[in-house]
Amino acid sequence: MNTQKFIAILLLCAAFYSKGQTPAQVYLKPLDEVLRNVEQTYQVSLKYDKKELEGMEVRYADWKFFSDLVTTLDRILIPLDLQYEKTGEKSYTITKWDYYIKTFAEGARQLDALVKSYPDRESWEKRKAIVKQNILDVQGISGMKKSPLQVIGSTIRKHTGYTVENIALEVLPGVYLSGTLYKPLKFKGKIPAMLSPHGHFYGDTDDGCGRFRPDQQYRCAMLAKMGAAVFSYSMFAWGESALQFDKKDHYTSIALTMQTWNSIRVLDYLGSLDYIDPARIGVTGASGGGTQTMIITAIDDRIKLSVPTVMLSAHFYGGCACESGLPIHQINGGLQSNNVEFGAMAAPRPMLVISDGTDWTQNTPKTEFPWLRKIYAMYGMEKNVENVHLPSDVHNYGYNKRIAMYEFVARQFALNDKEVKDKTGKYDESGVTIEPAVEMYTFGNVQHLPENAIHGIDALRKVIQDAKK
Repeated sequence: MNTQKFIAILLLCAAFYSKGQTPAQVYLKPLDEVLRNVEQTYQVSLKYDKKELEGMEVRYADWKFFSDLVTTLDRILIPLDLQYEKTGEKSYTITKWDYYIKTFAEGARQLDALVKSYPDRESWEKRKAIVKQNILDVQGISGMKKSPLQVIGSTIRKHTGYTVENIALEVLPGVYLSGTLYKPLKFKGKIPAMLSPHGHFYGDTDDGCGRFRPDQQYRCAMLAKMGAAVFSYSMFAWGESALQFDKKDHYTSIALTMQTWNSIRVLDYLGSLDYIDPARIGVTGASGGGTQTMIITAIDDRIKLSVPTVMLSAHFYGGCACESGLPIHQINGGLQSNNVEFGAMAAPRPMLVISDGTDWTQNTPKTEFPWLRKIYAMYGMEKNVENVHLPSDVHNYGYNKRIAMYEFVARQFALNDKEVKDKTGKYDESGVTIEPAVEMYTFGNVQHLPENAIHGIDALRKVIQDAKK
């Protein structure tokens, strides 16, 4: 290169950098502009919410265009945590990438890979042990010592055929779990018990959420009228738990640990009651409560019956940190797990999977349920797993789902459901008294906590650390 050309290049570079721009800045463009360019270049239609993508920019935008559309979209969208799905011959929909959800097809492929990895009961039992230990280890529950289970009760309220009592359990020193214990009004001998965690179902006010909701009260009271004790308890940093922890703490990974630990301690409490039959303890919950249902069943053999509702899915892992905020599905050196495998760990214990036609459980009858039957078949117990699919129902624990659960639990636990059926033989919930939230407070109308109650997430972390010493 001669001297004149070298000087010319230096001058161009000097002019370029004198503007204070790097190549990354030169090729930086708004995402919306880049996507319009993609549409023109590849003659496709891209659908997306402009407000959702507002402010996003693409680095080295011009260099991310390749000869094929798929590579181009991958290069542009993946660094921005965005995803796309083909929705027509030449149309695509772009949405934010959610780590906790995959496609139906990918979920089915994963199930196929999993079942091929354990062709017999022996290999399945080995896998189950690995998955169980991983759940415990990742949540930090392995090695946690149980403190004495202090129980705070309230006055007992009598309703038609059942009683209600507010209960608080000191699950860790200074950490309280509030709940409601439903029991039959009259009973003899030992009776079954059901855990009833709730999901992310909101009401018009805080007092209309969680265990205070009518649908939660209906299912607990009905089971009690049939002859079972039911403990309904709040999610972490919801309900009265928000007296100790900020509601935002529910959306952090520690919520997953605490909710699993709470369920373990509820089992400890129910097991301490001399009128509870340890051979008949079950659990049911919907949505986030369905996640809790699957997790506690997978890790604790004291659960003898499970009814996960509108949650068991091969491609959906739960959209809250209290469900998937820790890598409980990631197995080091092995195949990734999913909620269906968690559910299958109930085998050969009785399990009813309730699904609907409008959420991530819409394919359960043809994808997840047949897979579950393969696992139960390893024990020769296919009859112990059932699926009630409600294609016209939505994501809730509504009446139709409760009916399916009542029938299953009554049959499996030998409950007396004649008293809760009308003359036509249908379950009648009209005899249930829906209590206002204020009556269900464990710590009274003014919400007084015990003197030793801790406050804040930092204090909780210290208590958990101390429990491992």
